[in-house]
Amino acid sequence: MNNLIRNAIQTPDGTILESTHRHDYKSYTDANGKNYMVDGGLDYVRRSANGDEIDLCIYDDAPHAIQASILKWGTYGINQDQPLKYVTIAEMDTAHIEAVLELNVNPTLKACMIEELQRRLVDDVAYEVKE
Repeated sequence: MNNLIRNAIQTPDGTILESTHRHDYKSYTDANGKNYMVDGGLDYVRRSANGDEIDLCIYDDAPHAIQASILKWGTYGINQDQPLKYVTIAEMDTAHIEAVLELNVNPTLKACMIEELQRRLVDDVAYEVKE
């Protein structure tokens, strides 16, 4: 079974509702007057069933580039003195990913981070060969 990496819907007026963690209940009254909701983060999918919303869920069988642009890591900065900020794996620098991999990381995040490092290594080698 594939792991959920994004739990979101789009309402008919274009509003995107995304639940990022367990019990992260988001609701919205669309321009059409209907109520829409999403809940569950990456633990479970719970949502409204009006029938006119667009499912924006993404699973870990999506291409790596999509996963790396969706999956996020919370950081307080290199010195741990900044406000919490969430960055995508694609935005993280190599040293940051390597440091995070020393921690106990969610297996889905870990697999994406390892893949990102491997791709960067291949890209760096290909770039060096061109020079």
